[in-house]
Amino acid sequence: MRKIISYFIKYEVAVNVVIFAFVIFGLIGVFNMKSSFFPLVDSKIITINVAYPGSSPEEIEEGIILKIEDNLKGLVGIDRVTSTARESGGSITIEIEKGENIDALLAEVKNAVDRVPNFPTGMEPLVVAKEEQIRPTISFAVSGENIPLATLKEISQQIENDLRAIDGISQVSISGFPQEEIEIAVSQEDLLAYNLSFEEVAAAVANANILSTGGTIKTSAEDYLIRANNRSYYGDALNDLVVRASTTGQTVRLGEIAVIRDRFSETPNASYFNGNNSVNIQISNTNSEDLVSTAEKVHEYIKDFNEKNTIVRLDVVSDSSITLDQRTMLLLENGFIGILLVLFFLSFFLNTRLAFWVAFGLPVAFLGMFIFAQQFGVTINVLSLFGMIIVIGILVDDGIVISENIYQHYEMGKSPVKAAIDGTMEVVPPIISAIITTVLAFGTFLFLDSRIGEYFGEVSTVVILTLTVSLVEALIILPAHIAHSKALKRDSETGTEEKKGMAKVFDKLRGFNRTGDKIMSYLRDRVYSPVLKFVLNQQILSFSILLVFLILTIGAIGGGWIRVTLFPSIASDRVSIDLLMAEGTNPEKTDSIISMVEAAAWRVNKEYSEKQTGNKQVVENIIKQVGPGNNKASLQVNLLPGEERDFGSPEITNSIREEVGPVFGVESLTFGSGGNFGGSPVSVSLLGNNISELEAAKEELKAILENNSLLKDVTDSDPKGIKEIDIKLKNNAYALGLDLNNVMRQIRNAFFGAQAQRFQRGQDEIRVWVRYDLEARSSITQLDDYRLITPSGNRVPFREIATYEIVRGTESISHLDGKREIRVTADMEDPNGSATDILQDIQDNIMPDLLAQYSSLSVSYEGQNREADKLSSSAKKVLPIVLFLIYATIAFTFRSYSQPLLLMLMIPFSVIGIAWGHWIHDFPINVLSALGIIALIGIMVNDGLVFIGRFNSFLVEGMKFEKALFEAGRSRFRAIFLTSITTIAGLAPLIFEKSRQAQFLKPMAISIAYGIAIATVLTLLLLPLFLSISNNIKVGSIWLATGKKVENEEVERAIKEQKEKEVHEVH
Repeated sequence: MRKIISYFIKYEVAVNVVIFAFVIFGLIGVFNMKSSFFPLVDSKIITINVAYPGSSPEEIEEGIILKIEDNLKGLVGIDRVTSTARESGGSITIEIEKGENIDALLAEVKNAVDRVPNFPTGMEPLVVAKEEQIRPTISFAVSGENIPLATLKEISQQIENDLRAIDGISQVSISGFPQEEIEIAVSQEDLLAYNLSFEEVAAAVANANILSTGGTIKTSAEDYLIRANNRSYYGDALNDLVVRASTTGQTVRLGEIAVIRDRFSETPNASYFNGNNSVNIQISNTNSEDLVSTAEKVHEYIKDFNEKNTIVRLDVVSDSSITLDQRTMLLLENGFIGILLVLFFLSFFLNTRLAFWVAFGLPVAFLGMFIFAQQFGVTINVLSLFGMIIVIGILVDDGIVISENIYQHYEMGKSPVKAAIDGTMEVVPPIISAIITTVLAFGTFLFLDSRIGEYFGEVSTVVILTLTVSLVEALIILPAHIAHSKALKRDSETGTEEKKGMAKVFDKLRGFNRTGDKIMSYLRDRVYSPVLKFVLNQQILSFSILLVFLILTIGAIGGGWIRVTLFPSIASDRVSIDLLMAEGTNPEKTDSIISMVEAAAWRVNKEYSEKQTGNKQVVENIIKQVGPGNNKASLQVNLLPGEERDFGSPEITNSIREEVGPVFGVESLTFGSGGNFGGSPVSVSLLGNNISELEAAKEELKAILENNSLLKDVTDSDPKGIKEIDIKLKNNAYALGLDLNNVMRQIRNAFFGAQAQRFQRGQDEIRVWVRYDLEARSSITQLDDYRLITPSGNRVPFREIATYEIVRGTESISHLDGKREIRVTADMEDPNGSATDILQDIQDNIMPDLLAQYSSLSVSYEGQNREADKLSSSAKKVLPIVLFLIYATIAFTFRSYSQPLLLMLMIPFSVIGIAWGHWIHDFPINVLSALGIIALIGIMVNDGLVFIGRFNSFLVEGMKFEKALFEAGRSRFRAIFLTSITTIAGLAPLIFEKSRQAQFLKPMAISIAYGIAIATVLTLLLLPLFLSISNNIKVGSIWLATGKKVENEEVERAIKEQKEKEVHEVH
């Protein structure tokens, strides 16, 4: 190591070559990096989609889902299985464990599905696939006044084709219209007149409307392909299709007995942009595509389209690149200000030229990081930039220690090169240990489970790469620059000649630097030294004061004065309003209620726009969605981007809620302003197979949560189902040869439809349905009058062979790990309120009584609580290993058992700074704060390493224990103070940033900055105190064991090693 460092210090050309390499390859890395909103993470979810048209949730559950779930049991690597069965379909979601190979598990899941012996007839093929990680980039509405939906759809499909042709765009989805179909609407009278059934009509269409090949005829001259091309793709071409023909030549054509029409399906699914019919187009990015460049290309396309078209317009609904650009600029500004603050403190408290070369390490380290970043999947995103901000202050720590130590060696009379070599070599062990401990602490993030763990893994990757490169810079580049620059020149050596250019600037800065020296000397001599003396003389009192502070802090957290929650709320640029009516509600009623809410949102917009700076519209646009289904509708209120808006989205959301007021006759109407990272703050899953107990418990829990003033938008996953006509056959039905299956098949054909065909028409899959016209199935009386065909060919009215009763059915059935599940969720009234207190109250006071009352049930806490549990359980496994490795690293450095332990004993005391830091900034402590504490562990011990390193060297030089301890503090005061203040300075702009976009990242920054602030005090005062107490315990133990009084220095490891070395040299 010494030879390598010496080589680079002596020959600065070699150093400059290394710098050029960092600059060239670093810039190549920067320009090749992709951008994304959040870090790219691999998919961990496999989905199985079920489609079974016309079936009930119970049919889906019993016939499909239970069979698949049973076969999935025992597959290794599955974290859990959830499923939902609903009318006409369902889905099964399989979450895999961290570290498992999703492709291998996908193959196993497909095998498990294939092993199911039989599925219901009429079910469509299952789709088993891994969920692709795609992130919404930009969406826009295609709309125009009084333009038919079919026309808008056609234009949208052309736009989709245009976009897919653009390089870098692959994920384009269109929504805002139902499926297209061909309906063959027959009447009961015509079927009776011609003695036809639905099956016969459907079979006639299926057998005649074909495109088929019948082989080839091979003649001596050429081949002929035998084909029947009778496929009609549109309804009007089916009118002449023959349904029946007699031997007399009489034919019945389809157009004579049916009305044939091309149409959208009856399931409502309409979208409106600012009141007009619209189709929404959303472009998403895969892991291999760049967010910002994709958005730019789409904006360019929209601009060109709008210039060429006047009737149809494209309007951007949401654009993630705007928010990403805003957050990127915000973080870059904070990072730039942080760098300036670091430079200011370096120049003020350190020799100006030394400060310049220390600061020079920042761009070199970042460029070095960019060389390798892309290989580790790092992109330009909010969290990678946050990692760079965190590391700004840490980067200069090693430089400060090395440069200051080189300067001290130079002042001993050594030549610049000799001072650089000796000064660097002296601090190599603690410097490497400091880097390793920081890397170990941040490396914890790479092993944490949950979405937070996955996202913040990118922060640790950035920090680890940058620190690793900075080690090369600090040990090779920095000493060489200091040795060959004017940094190691005394004022007397520079002469009195007039200085020019940069020399003049540095001379002026030297005056500024002298002021800093005076302040530093004052702080060291007049403030720190007396306090250190007091602490060492009054050890019990000093320790008691710190202990009281720690106990008060823990009490303040426990008492709720310093709030605690699970996850921070994230600033959002939209308000999402979801309406759920009772299943079976007329879609016009659903539309009227959501339209009333939309009108209220526009009134709120008018109110806020009048108060908005620049008279801008606070609401940019509103997307209204009616469907899919009769009973569902939603509004997406897109707001002015956060940095231009004077009001927070929760404030606007509450105003819309108040403007709407109470709405009666709805299942649920929820107003969300985004912002819940990790799911709902309160989410309780009731599990069991006793349906009546499940529903009763759900009602009780829901009522309790609705009465809690701290909660809003209490909903459950078990809304009322559609009203069902439950059919029972009379005895005479069986006498006529009918059974329930036969009757239900005929009724289904008439009232749901018999599918005659399905084929591809352009981009759409078209289904051809034979059924009654809508008017013929719009009342229950028409079911009574419906004539069923008996096996003998006679027709009997339904009312004569069956009875029925009307009951409320099931909307959907959910499972969690094989048990039926009803989930009750709620949002916080105050976005910064403490969800942990409410969850604790539910766990301690509500659920025990509920579970005692309904003994067949169990409970699972989902949403944010589950994410936090995954995070904490993985942290419990990883943290002990990381703490041991940090201990081992320090133990190897100082070859001592006690000194690393004393360093790590300071970690709990850092909670004092962290907790009160959150209180000062009015932030609750949350999961991200905890991540800050983990990161802090590595940074905290760095100053202690420097302190102990100097303390040991003073002991070896022959100082008395108390003197060595006192002088080590004084000697390392500047380095410890500077390393701490530069780290805090790097984060300070972000901590005091008022922008809503920065709030998500603040808790972690607060933890690190305030933790380091208290850690500085702990290192300079508590560590000497611990070292002194430890020494007294060692001396006392020897006296008790042997009766001999030994000197304080003799029990210290550094002295023991010195004596052992002397003995070895003698022998």
